[in-house]
Amino acid sequence: MNKLYPNAAAALEGLLSDGITICAGGFGLCGIPERLIDAIQASGVTGLTIASNNAGIDGEGLGKLLRSRQVKKMISSYVGENKEFERQYLAGELEVEFCPQGTLAERCRAGGAGIPGFYTKTGVGTLVAEGKETKVFDGQEYILERGIRADLSIIKGWKADEAGNLVFRKTARNFNQPMASAGRVCIAEVEEVVPVGSLDPDQIHLPGIYVNRMIVGAPYDKKIEFRTTRPRAESTEAA
Repeated sequence: MNKLYPNAAAALEGLLSDGITICAGGFGLCGIPERLIDAIQASGVTGLTIASNNAGIDGEGLGKLLRSRQVKKMISSYVGENKEFERQYLAGELEVEFCPQGTLAERCRAGGAGIPGFYTKTGVGTLVAEGKETKVFDGQEYILERGIRADLSIIKGWKADEAGNLVFRKTARNFNQPMASAGRVCIAEVEEVVPVGSLDPDQIHLPGIYVNRMIVGAPYDKKIEFRTTRPRAESTEAA
């Protein structure tokens, strides 16, 4: 089975329609499937529900889909860096389901493993627990969280072989791994594809069985969310 497609638009062909749910890997601008996000924006689909740790920043990453008003609902953990996200939410234009980071990762992992729900202490006694079933285990209260299943997963990897076995680079692994298994179809955007057998089996982070389609997205321009600098120290000569 040839999993490699010539570009993002070709890889998404037949998978996009209004109102679908998408699991998107990445943390801020680290490890995000940039080419796939651009192709989704260009497709014009609307009413999307997107599960992602955050929504990028204004005009970058998933922030592009917010700007083009293609997102109906976000299931996210951290959204403080996106002013357009804030504006749409406060104006009642965007539905938001806030979810603690660890819970979001486990909801996606559970969905991919066929687990419909699980109990966790995270969020007990807070707004996160409102409207959710609770249960007491060993004298402690837990809330029921539902696993997440998506119509499509889009992830970013570093290197893959032709069978879709995939390696992430350092912290870019972040949410990409659990998101991959949560979608009925998973598209991986990678920087390099090598022949089968080139990767050390012990170093595979995501088995190819989870990857249905792939594209090579390189080259990339490294984007920095916040550039923090300090005044250059004035040189002094020794007395």
